[in-house]
Amino acid sequence: MIRHLKIARDTALKARTQALVTLPLREEFIAMTGPMTLIRALVALRPGPITSTTASAKTVLRMLARRWLALDAEIRELDDALERLVRRQAPALMAAPGIATGTVAEMLIVLGDNPERIRSEAAFAKLCGVCPIPASSGKTTRHRFNRGGNRRANAALHRVAVVRMRSHPETKLYVQRRMAEGKSPREIRRCLKRYIALARSHRKPDDCRCDPRSPRPQRPSRQPGRGKHAQNQNRRRLTPFEIREINHP
Repeated sequence: MIRHLKIARDTALKARTQALVTLPLREEFIAMTGPMTLIRALVALRPGPITSTTASAKTVLRMLARRWLALDAEIRELDDALERLVRRQAPALMAAPGIATGTVAEMLIVLGDNPERIRSEAAFAKLCGVCPIPASSGKTTRHRFNRGGNRRANAALHRVAVVRMRSHPETKLYVQRRMAEGKSPREIRRCLKRYIALARSHRKPDDCRCDPRSPRPQRPSRQPGRGKHAQNQNRRRLTPFEIREINHP
């Protein structure tokens, strides 16, 4: 359901943008600020019979403005339906700072498309293309941009990181500290995207490290005396007398 609504919403948003961009604006409308003010002024046009270029231009302007309003109403309806579904599926994620309905919907779509690939937090980060790739040289520790993974999910995480860097107090403090350590804004943003992919409410940005992988549970150590190699080492070699007794009882 979320996928269907998200596709319809994205296509309507694209069509609404195209309708506004392709408007043949005349001089009296260029000075207007705000899309809604412009659209309402265009809807109120009365072109009359199409007998001149001015009348035809006003007719096209009014038609495109009406189309924009219809698409805007459709987008609002889809946004409301998406928000209800997303809040029911991921209420904790919706309450996180800097995360909007479209971002959560994109994450849920990625989770639903790849359930077998998400075995851990590190696997999810790799799927979203936010696992850092080491590019260190000498004593300099760097991580380069990851061009793999789902780019739509990566873009959603990027938007969350940008919003938090601008408006989230804890993230601002983290950015200042990392800048003092010599990190560039791009590197800090990559660290934040990796942290956001963890989706842990009890972790703070200070706990984030650009580690390509999350800690994995270690395998239990093999006890002595187990395995073929240990059995061969513990086996006592027979003496020639014992071999002779076995062959000639």
